[in-house]
Amino acid sequence: MHEASLAGGVLQLVEETAKREGFKRLDSLRLEAGQLSGVEAHALRFALDALAPGTLLAGARIDIEEPPGQAWCMDCSQTVPITQRGDACPLCEGYLLQPTAGQGLRVLDMMVSDD
Repeated sequence: MHEASLAGGVLQLVEETAKREGFKRLDSLRLEAGQLSGVEAHALRFALDALAPGTLLAGARIDIEEPPGQAWCMDCSQTVPITQRGDACPLCEGYLLQPTAGQGLRVLDMMVSDD
């Protein structure tokens, strides 16, 4: 389960940001885990919840958005939705697809406070 190491990376990023920016509490954290990223959102949430006690994540609202995958079809020159790598183009059924969206895990924003 690589989500545990990803959760550790998210916690480290939050802690480094708190140190640099001088905030003491994280109120909410919004993440994006694209459908093609290989990240299972429920497993990531579980890992973040497990790490939370005694950290800045404790008590914070954590939202994980899961944008759909998209790819550029080189056969029909269209941007198409895909649910997983290796899918055929839903328009022309070709397999020359270059993923263009829904591939990453990133922090979208944090709401913080000084108290």
